[in-house]
Amino acid sequence: MDLGRRYEFHTHTFWSDGVLSVAELLRYGVVNDCVVLAVTDHVDFSNVEQVVVNQRKMLAEWDGEMRVLSGVELTHTRPTKVAKLARLARKVGADIVVCHGETPVEPVEPGTNAAAVACPDVDILAHPGDITAEEAQKAKDNGIFLEITARSGHNRGNRHVAEVAKKVGARMLVNTDMHKPEDLINQKRAYEIALETGLTKGEARTVVCSNPLELMKRIK
Repeated sequence: MDLGRRYEFHTHTFWSDGVLSVAELLRYGVVNDCVVLAVTDHVDFSNVEQVVVNQRKMLAEWDGEMRVLSGVELTHTRPTKVAKLARLARKVGADIVVCHGETPVEPVEPGTNAAAVACPDVDILAHPGDITAEEAQKAKDNGIFLEITARSGHNRGNRHVAEVAKKVGARMLVNTDMHKPEDLINQKRAYEIALETGLTKGEARTVVCSNPLELMKRIK
């Protein structure tokens, strides 16, 4: 089965808690046959400008075939501040905004999922754990993608996320939440992760092949 090339929208460098520089991350993306790779370091109000500006310095020198997006993951942000931080990230140059969702393995403040799916500046709600049907519906209405994650621990919520998203018709993506080189996966593994949530083969193919293209339309 030809699943095409890999789109990866959730990665970290040593500008947050990853182990690679931006340049190293890009090289690993190329080696892993990514056609698009987003650098989405953890940010809050203390570092969002620094992170995006430093990402873009490297990206300004990038002349490879792989398309690279400058981005952020809003992390442990008070729900009342999600929209403000997302707007600020856009203002300083982020191409893509991910919001750290209510994963089952971290003490994310309740209400974060709801704040993220209500925010037009958020593109992806990462590992949203026990997301409600109402929140998934809001994500669908606002064109926000829900993440099925390859990351251990966070992935405990994958089956529930897929069930709720499928029920309301919200779009999903498979991302790695990459922190170290071995976290990156190929399209075959992304497809297997989608299947492990209970999706059909056709649904899993849509998640890993078609939905990344739809997100790219949103990002423009």
